[in-house]
Amino acid sequence: MKVISSEKLPIKLWLDDIEAGAMEQVKNLANLPFAFKHIAIMPDSHQGYGMPIGGVLATQNVIIPNAVGVDIGCGMCAVRTSLTEISQEEIKKLFGGSRENHGGIRTVVPVGFSHHDKAQDESLMPKLEGKYEVVEQEYKSALKQIGTLGGGNHFIEIQKGSDGFVWLMIHSGSRNFGLKNADFYNKKAIAINEKYFSAVPLKWELSFLPLDSEEGQMYIKEMKYCVDFALANRKLMMDRICDDVKNVFPQVVFEPMINIAHNYAKLENHFGQNVWVHRKGATLATDKTIGIIPGSQGTKSYIVKGLGNPESFMSCSHGAGRKMGRNQAVKNLKLEDEIKSLNDKGIVHAIRNQKDLDEAPGAYKDIDIVMANQKDLVGVLVELTPLGVIKG
Repeated sequence: MKVISSEKLPIKLWLDDIEAGAMEQVKNLANLPFAFKHIAIMPDSHQGYGMPIGGVLATQNVIIPNAVGVDIGCGMCAVRTSLTEISQEEIKKLFGGSRENHGGIRTVVPVGFSHHDKAQDESLMPKLEGKYEVVEQEYKSALKQIGTLGGGNHFIEIQKGSDGFVWLMIHSGSRNFGLKNADFYNKKAIAINEKYFSAVPLKWELSFLPLDSEEGQMYIKEMKYCVDFALANRKLMMDRICDDVKNVFPQVVFEPMINIAHNYAKLENHFGQNVWVHRKGATLATDKTIGIIPGSQGTKSYIVKGLGNPESFMSCSHGAGRKMGRNQAVKNLKLEDEIKSLNDKGIVHAIRNQKDLDEAPGAYKDIDIVMANQKDLVGVLVELTPLGVIKG
């Protein structure tokens, strides 16, 4: 961990280098009038909107929509199966969606911008409690979105664990719920900050909602619904994937699902104070937390146990973190090299053309370095090697 003391609050970084744009955002965080104690920056950090991905910010009396992000409740889930071996052909059969293999995961789990054709059962949705501004508007659409993967860096992966078992892993979020809530309440925050001549410059993209305001309380309520929906979304996908696995391997047994979110804010007690901890691309890592840290589709992922380090507000990284923006990756990476790397490792993947390079392994930081930089935040329980990947 490195400490920078040039700003109003100390900045604690669990990485050796950080891009200039992200560092500027970190310094803005450290100069917020309501920021608490210090700013914690995880080893996968890179530039985001207002606050860098891989950032942890504790605040008093306010909550910041852009410090949570647009995919509220986005996170990981993983299930250990009783399988100890699985072949490439079996993975292709499980994935489906091809001439040779009909049905499969690609049929039961829509990916990218695709939704279900029909609304899913309402019993799968988190319960509505009272009035909502955004959730009520998006609820009907969400009935077709629950149980869908989404695009970007979301994925379904089959992995082989260092414990000898085959694992299933999903990365997905709150679909359109999160985006609509983030946009709606960030605009509310901007309007409030302008009305009351906030000391926080608008260009920082860190407009806030006072906790004692109606808008602040409503954002918290809707944010929580998004977190609950994102979990319900992952659970439904995992249930349907497990059903698909059982169709191919009737005797398979599944362990309970591990779940961890990485875009949310929560009231917690740190250093003797109740504060709102914003984790944007960072996950909880108390000494009781079992978490998941994914790599890229060509590198290892990890099941971890938190160490409860107070200096990180008991947090850790949410993944490897990008080293290239999407356009930069598409422009600079070599398609044949990325395909060869995955093929040589025997990974079933879907990189076919230049536009797929935005999610190629070469666009991401070295997960080994990321894990080495946070040895004081988490301990590794299981190393997971990718065998097959479906990307959103």
